Amino acid sequence: MDAPVLPPAAETRVPSVVKTAHASAQDPREGLAALAREMGGEDLSLVVLFVSPSGDLPAIAAEAAAVFGATPVIGCSTAGEISPRGYTEGEIVAVGFPSSHFVALIQFIADLKAMVRKDVVRSTVKLRGELARVAPQWTSEFAFLMVDGLSLLEDQLVSALSTALGPTPLFGGSAGDGLDFKQTFVIHEGRVHRDAAVLALIRTDCAIKVFNFDHLTPTERKMVVTEADPERRVVREINGEPAAREYARLLGMDPEQLSPFIFAAHPVVVKVGGKHHVRAIQKVEPNGDLTFFSAIDEGLVLTLADPRDIARDLDAALGDLALRSRPHAIIACDCILRRVEAEQKQAIRALSGILSANKVVGFSTYGEQLNSVHVNQTMTGIAIYAPPGGKAP
Repeated sequence: MDAPVLPPAAETRVPSVVKTAHASAQDPREGLAALAREMGGEDLSLVVLFVSPSGDLPAIAAEAAAVFGATPVIGCSTAGEISPRGYTEGEIVAVGFPSSHFVALIQFIADLKAMVRKDVVRSTVKLRGELARVAPQWTSEFAFLMVDGLSLLEDQLVSALSTALGPTPLFGGSAGDGLDFKQTFVIHEGRVHRDAAVLALIRTDCAIKVFNFDHLTPTERKMVVTEADPERRVVREINGEPAAREYARLLGMDPEQLSPFIFAAHPVVVKVGGKHHVRAIQKVEPNGDLTFFSAIDEGLVLTLADPRDIARDLDAALGDLALRSRPHAIIACDCILRRVEAEQKQAIRALSGILSANKVVGFSTYGEQLNSVHVNQTMTGIAIYAPPGGKAP
């Protein structure tokens, strides 16, 4: 993807309870030094890094551990970054949580393929209890998850975590690799890991709001998955016909025309519990199967959806988060297909301006997590406000 033209950086910013910074990912030592300088010398309870796959991730992870010392550093590779200047690429975007307002505990989950649900539940419950003991005076609590975006295990993981988290809201994103879909990583303790996830449990005196939205409207055009491989998230047949060919036919297209741009412009949704959730298509396999970003199974009824104006919807959704009070920071996990659509429609500049004006930072994902559900083609995240009755330092 070509790097977008970015809007001018905001001239002034209200001091925030959350520290954010960004730097080039091409030189790990120089980039991490710049991030540390930009975030100031304040004591931090946690640093989160969203790192371009164009950078040397192992070197960046090791350098981050050295630069930030005793402060835990977690992160992941991206399908594109969201910096204080909007959509960007080739960068490291950092989010720092000052100890004056946040306490964070980290749970690293290795070897997802061998994950035992009861072990994940038990360790997460234990971590919640420890967090409550460490910060009993603060009642706002949330969980932030980053997971290998090619593990195919996000659904099982968030299901287990939600059991343990109870009323604590969870949001997160699946690590990306641009549009290459070859290897994705999470960062923990100075190293990069595949087939793994990292969960941050955070308590704060700030007001918070976990959110999730998309810009899609279901249509009346439906199809049925008649043959699938759920473990690989592969659909072989739709309506009894080869999957890619039938999907293309419903769009009035040739299967050879199918691409990420087409999948972004013509998503499919399923209705669960009265709400539609996107089941985004990742790619066409050489044999004509369709690989999806999230859980799929035989018998599912898929509905084609039409996108609304993505910039207008983003502006309205972020505006809703500021109705009572303007957030001091918004951390967002934004599906790569939203960025693909924005590029296709030449809306990157408009979206970057909206993201920057609303203090959004984060990354483009291979999927998003919200409480017990793994979703696609959404923006999912958290808005962080000044402490009730107080102001940012």
